[in-house]
Amino acid sequence: MENNRLKKKSLDEMINMHIGKRGTEKREAFEEELRLDILGQTIKQIRKEKHLTQAQLGELIGVKKAQISKIENNLTDARFETILKVFRALNAKINFKVEFLNQNVTLG
Repeated sequence: MENNRLKKKSLDEMINMHIGKRGTEKREAFEEELRLDILGQTIKQIRKEKHLTQAQLGELIGVKKAQISKIENNLTDARFETILKVFRALNAKINFKVEFLNQNVTLG
């Protein structure tokens, strides 16, 4: 009898095979796009939990409903200031992690 077992691969292995290994240009672009998508989905989730429409959230920060939709669906390069306004309007705490890759930084 033939062994028809499928070889299991982790998500990272699959991404490495199909997108590229970490540090490659294609993988970095993929990771950035993924982070932006997660950011948009987080905004959408919090907005819905607060029972706000896109139009209402837009009014709170001074933009149109279409801009909120674009941010939530990662269809625009929203200004950093706009993203901060959105989170402030949603009364959400923001934490950022900044990493300097392959750079030596000297202060002082």
